Amino acid sequence: MAGFWRQRVVAGCLLLLSYLLTCSLRCAESSKSSNIVLILTDDLDLELGGLTPLKKTQALIADAGVTFSNAYTATPLCCPSRSSILSGKYPHNTMVHNNSLSGNCSSKAWQSNQESRAFPVYLSKLFYQTFFGGKYLNQYGSEEAGGVKYVPPGWDQWHALVGNSKYYNYTLSVNGQAETHGDNYEKDYLTDLILNKSLNFLDQRSPQYPFFVMLCPPAPHAPWTAAPQYQKSFIDVKAPRDGSFNKPGKDKHWLLRQPPNPMANSSIDYLDDAFRKRWQTLLSVDDMVEKLVKKLEDIKEINNTFIFFTSDNGYHTGQFSLPTDKRQLYEFDIHLPLLVRGPGIKPKQTLSDPVMNIDLAVTILDIAGVNVSALNMDGQSFLPQLVPSARNGTSRPYFLVEYSGEGLFPADPDCPKLGPGLANCFPDCVCEDACNNTYACVRTLKDNNFQYCEFADNESFVEFYNLTSDPHQLENIVKKVDPALLQTMNQRLIKLQSCAGKSCRELK
Repeated sequence: MAGFWRQRVVAGCLLLLSYLLTCSLRCAESSKSSNIVLILTDDLDLELGGLTPLKKTQALIADAGVTFSNAYTATPLCCPSRSSILSGKYPHNTMVHNNSLSGNCSSKAWQSNQESRAFPVYLSKLFYQTFFGGKYLNQYGSEEAGGVKYVPPGWDQWHALVGNSKYYNYTLSVNGQAETHGDNYEKDYLTDLILNKSLNFLDQRSPQYPFFVMLCPPAPHAPWTAAPQYQKSFIDVKAPRDGSFNKPGKDKHWLLRQPPNPMANSSIDYLDDAFRKRWQTLLSVDDMVEKLVKKLEDIKEINNTFIFFTSDNGYHTGQFSLPTDKRQLYEFDIHLPLLVRGPGIKPKQTLSDPVMNIDLAVTILDIAGVNVSALNMDGQSFLPQLVPSARNGTSRPYFLVEYSGEGLFPADPDCPKLGPGLANCFPDCVCEDACNNTYACVRTLKDNNFQYCEFADNESFVEFYNLTSDPHQLENIVKKVDPALLQTMNQRLIKLQSCAGKSCRELK
């Protein structure tokens, strides 16, 4: 009889132990931080209808959550913008000026001073399982930056493109090992490849810990190589002809005064072809979003996952007679798509709060439970706008857009001599950039819809726009506005260009 009771006691203890273990696991699961996915496209515009081909993306993210109508980049160029996203800082604090190593893109200085404190490092310390796939920074993988063996801190799974955007014939750093790819669609198409790698990561993760996935497809960046099944899509589509399309920039800085107007037919044919191909490449991104959401549903994580969809900068195709590029201060280059869905976010919202790409890092860390008020970042969390709470929402009376011009050539051999340090020149003698295309702008949205910009050139050129009366920025009204207003904007610009951390967030 005593043996019987001993067995009953042992069985009861085992049952209690099992119950406590189950409760412990359930408590751990219920207290697990939200998962986060960031999809960062390359050169996706908002102003020219860049979201139009992304029907699934709009249905699965925008309709299920929030569309921000006033999202902006701190700088309209890939590497400095992506550096700002990772660090949560304006370019004047990251010191990443352009896409070159000399401009600090993925340099040793960036790695030691900013990358070591980028938001993935914080997530890793909070036991997030982290995955990166796609384009990172333009000079990533170069020998001067540590080669393919260099894996930035904070990443558990690393599948990063070496160099700038490509769709085929590229090299990936796969956890520090070179992986070369050719031109076979099934095996090599980069947008699909990084999606499939991320799906494998989700299958192999540890369910008791949260995850962060960052996917950076090449689309719709040049060379605009669509997947085979989409190469006949949008065949009749042309770049939009409204707004500032094929308009002269006679009252703007010198780079915009140099393009021939009207544009040559060859330039128009070129930009129309680019516009179609850009949309074609985006259809694979749309598939990416659909398959990723389906996977999150299958693994029962969709209701605990925030999904961000955005771009590093905007783009232009024919605005002010500039064929194709970014790098300019105008809305078509600085205004971004930003869509977010996630736990607690009400569906089908459009929010007009001004947000920036420097806010992404802070918002992601806010979701993860970091005390963001203690962060040395210039951005601010927009989580209060996404999920109503007792906290006050953030406000931003004005913000900074800054850019440091590139100058790759003393003069382009195909074009008349326009000045020193020209860059990104086209056969029809239109140059999109120059070393003195260096500017800083104050953008206001809350009280007045203004933009004020100063150039570091030999003219000390200034541009001022009232976007309420002139949404396409056709007229530079700097000579017509009250000098007191210009002084106010100048003082705001001075504050912004010297701000860092808390002082950027608390401007009045």
